[in-house]
Amino acid sequence: MKRTYLGELEEIVLLTIAILGEDAYGVKIMEEVAQQTSRSLSISAIHATLHRLEDKGFVNSHMGGATAERGGRRKRFFTVNQAGSRMLNEIKKLRQQLWQQVPSGLLDWKMG
Repeated sequence: MKRTYLGELEEIVLLTIAILGEDAYGVKIMEEVAQQTSRSLSISAIHATLHRLEDKGFVNSHMGGATAERGGRRKRFFTVNQAGSRMLNEIKKLRQQLWQQVPSGLLDWKMG
């Protein structure tokens, strides 16, 4: 079976879904990513990433109820599933292993 990898934005969005829990939908995810990373992304970029994560089998989605504040439109909510949780744990473990191998003092550069 071919191994599935995540790009940086996919990883950030997947982590953001985990952070938001039951309140993870497109606009809220976009706002949280901007707050956490200081990156301004379009809602189209977020939706494309969410679709890729769902296609890769890392998130599940469901439609919420219609609300008056959205003119009767429904929100699509996302949750990290078991495969997504495993992937995040694998990424975390790999990053920790790599950081532990960086020689002491190598990255202690003075900024500015």
